[in-house]
Amino acid sequence: MKSGIPLIIIGTSMFILGLILFYSTPGKTDNILEFIKNMGTFVGLSGMGVTLAGILVYLISKNEQPIKENYDV
Repeated sequence: MKSGIPLIIIGTSMFILGLILFYSTPGKTDNILEFIKNMGTFVGLSGMGVTLAGILVYLISKNEQPIKENYDV
């Protein structure tokens, strides 16, 4: 099973969750809301990295060549 597709889905959902956390708080906030906004930034950036890793894993594992054994020596 290719592991790139689940990574892309997880990374995209992390990015969307980060956007929701970041933009759900108003501009000037107290400490707990500022923490939530910072967590949104962290989750969103991590989601972008996971998505990129999933795309790379998918592209690398897409072109697997079968191993041909040659026993004619």
